[in-house]
Amino acid sequence: MKIAVIPNKKVAHSNEVLEQLKLSLETSEIEYDILDMDNLKTGYDLVCAIGGDGTILKTSRFYAKYSTAVMGINLGRLGFLSLISPDDVSKIGTIIKNKEYTIRERMMLKSLDCSALNDIVIKGHSSARTSKFDLYINDRLVSDYIADGIIVATPTGSTAYGLSAGGPILHPAVDAMVIVPICAHTMTARPLVVPADSTVTIKSSDETLDMICDGQTTVKELTEVKIEHDTNKAILAFPKNYKFYSVLRNKLHWGISPVSEG
Repeated sequence: MKIAVIPNKKVAHSNEVLEQLKLSLETSEIEYDILDMDNLKTGYDLVCAIGGDGTILKTSRFYAKYSTAVMGINLGRLGFLSLISPDDVSKIGTIIKNKEYTIRERMMLKSLDCSALNDIVIKGHSSARTSKFDLYINDRLVSDYIADGIIVATPTGSTAYGLSAGGPILHPAVDAMVIVPICAHTMTARPLVVPADSTVTIKSSDETLDMICDGQTTVKELTEVKIEHDTNKAILAFPKNYKFYSVLRNKLHWGISPVSEG
């Protein structure tokens, strides 16, 4: 196998973890290249990304076009997508050599030239005030909102910004999109879950729109935003014992009763 190793040098301790990973790969006689995050290359069987979920988002979007799996080593906070702990880096060479990992495909979104694994967020160009948004699904008007913005998320992204804005959690295997208004000025606005093959269009009658893909790429002053599922899928490599509900419990303390201190 030929492995690409991509450290996010802006993340603390990435150099230390990189040295441990190099030693683990060399011990297992696995060929590897070290790539810069801003100069990614193709031709690899697997990619190891060192950083937080933002690092995984960027690398997995790039390698989705080439059906290359990305394995994340978590140096961030929650680490929903990068599930390998720095304490387990010494085992990665053995894990890769013995194929002790599982591959999962994840749905992505696209609009214009942007792809997103987590979400596409639409806001009015004047972010200092609320905006009026018209939501269309398959060219039919569904609702209008006066709000701070609208989130269109994948199941993967449902545990990110969409969850913080009051949206539901979708299992990654669900083939759907979730639409969540941000701080809508109404008591009746609720998140919507729509089929993945829907076309979601957002317009505004009072200003141009800014589109933010995965919190990393911004396209400004659009007259409308049309969002569909991407034909490419992100491919993630997780530990063999990966279980989505266990991640919810461990990362978000989901469903865990509070402990009395009395």
